[in-house]
Amino acid sequence: MPSDIEIAKQFSPRPIDEIADALKIDPAHRMHYGRDICKVDLKALKQPRTQEGKARLILVSATTPTASGEGKTTTTIGLGEAFTQLGESVCLALREPSLGPCLGMKGGATGGGYSQIMPADRINLHFTGDFHAITSANNLLSASIDNHIFHGNPLGIDPRQIVWRRVMDMNDRSLRHIVVGLGGKGQGIPREGGFDITAASEVMAMLCLASDADDLQQRLDRTLVAYSYQGEPVYARQLKITGAMMALLRDALHPNLVQCFGGTPAFVHGGPFANIAHGCNSLVATRMAMQYAEWTITEAGFGFDLGAEKFFDIKCRLGELDPDAVVLVTTVRALKMHGGKARADLACEDIEALHLGLGNLDKHIESVQHFNKYPVVAINRFATDSDEEVAVIQQRCQQHGVACALTTHHADGGKGAVELARLVMASIDNNRPFIPLYGLDLPILEKIRAVCRQMYGADDIAFTRQAEKDLRQIEQLGLAELPICIAKAPSSLSDDPLLHGRPRDFEVTIRNLHVNSGAGFIVVLTGDIMRMPGLPKTPAAERMRVNADGVIDGLE
Repeated sequence: MPSDIEIAKQFSPRPIDEIADALKIDPAHRMHYGRDICKVDLKALKQPRTQEGKARLILVSATTPTASGEGKTTTTIGLGEAFTQLGESVCLALREPSLGPCLGMKGGATGGGYSQIMPADRINLHFTGDFHAITSANNLLSASIDNHIFHGNPLGIDPRQIVWRRVMDMNDRSLRHIVVGLGGKGQGIPREGGFDITAASEVMAMLCLASDADDLQQRLDRTLVAYSYQGEPVYARQLKITGAMMALLRDALHPNLVQCFGGTPAFVHGGPFANIAHGCNSLVATRMAMQYAEWTITEAGFGFDLGAEKFFDIKCRLGELDPDAVVLVTTVRALKMHGGKARADLACEDIEALHLGLGNLDKHIESVQHFNKYPVVAINRFATDSDEEVAVIQQRCQQHGVACALTTHHADGGKGAVELARLVMASIDNNRPFIPLYGLDLPILEKIRAVCRQMYGADDIAFTRQAEKDLRQIEQLGLAELPICIAKAPSSLSDDPLLHGRPRDFEVTIRNLHVNSGAGFIVVLTGDIMRMPGLPKTPAAERMRVNADGVIDGLE
């Protein structure tokens, strides 16, 4: 089969105005970025809804990720194309790729095979500059904090208690822990600091959860950045810089409209990681898709335990959303890896390894049901999967009483997901209003325990001394009623990335708690999770070239 890039070259995208016209978006609300991309002004959300039927929302998530890949984004795109082929009004709402993974281990994040969004190279690299705007706004606040201290420090900020970190959209482990201000009196005040990746920044979370510009301004204003020598909280508004931050974020707040191979529209906006942030595209992009289409398909990752849990407990609660259907993506290859099969041997049939790995699928199906939903399982088929292996997964789904579809959208595009689309549409009658995992009035400790037990299968949680100190500080700030956002290893249901399948008899170690008062949640760091990834030994960047025609090769 040809590579993703070779396949992408076979397609000529329609002018983006044709895609916007099909959605009936007023031309006055379009902000063009060339022929193939446009932003849609938030004013478009104030227009009357263009569809007569109820706006239906479909959430796509997956079993625990493995190095073999599950194809969650590819399945989301293929499902959207299948809805289009069935004559349905549909629009996707996806996250923007981060440069860090694109140039690091993961490669591009615009789907694969014959289920891709376009233009893939631009979406993966820079796109409309949203990540750059978020990075600049974040680092303006960082610069302002250090500048305030340098020029007399009238707020009495304690340099040892600055909680706001710099960010960049690149994997760079050397910047996790640094010292700034070296070089003499004129270079600033020396202090410890560090960088997170832009996808993990609170500015990213705020932009993705804001309902409009006024809401974003209020979130920026109430962002906790430091503590004074007296232990009093210092907020961004006190530095008088949030107006300039809003100026940098003005255009980034508007969602980006692109298209799939078959012309299915897709809003691609915001890009928080689910293992270190809340893992969902922007609320305004989801609402925009629901405003202009009868069916909206969105995704939450990495696995259901990370992105989808936060989708329900944070995004749905805030945005008053409730998915009408849930799709859980899995593969024979991934489940065999969860059963102990080496990646190099996945092409060989191994029923025993598959049976051992099915526990991971079992747990995720149970986790979906914790939210009062019943998933449709999508088996993303690879050419090396045997019929017997596929039948094993189908039988397990039947035992759980959940629908299951075999999909070939990677090789066949939308027609390879038509069965899945039909099952999803039929499943909406089985799904009742979602139930959050925890009430906001519960103590923070009990919220964390609820997620760790119900989503991960942990026996209990263990707090470090630093986490206990963080907990007391949050309670003193009066922010204990915020939802939680757990940062955890994506490759395991536990906080140990090496425990695959369905781990049992384990505790989750809570290392730190951070207040994201602007975003409106508490970040809970577990195990050894880092908010700044590192590059692998052989990063994807080494494969990339710009050929004589100016086309980027190797971005996949």
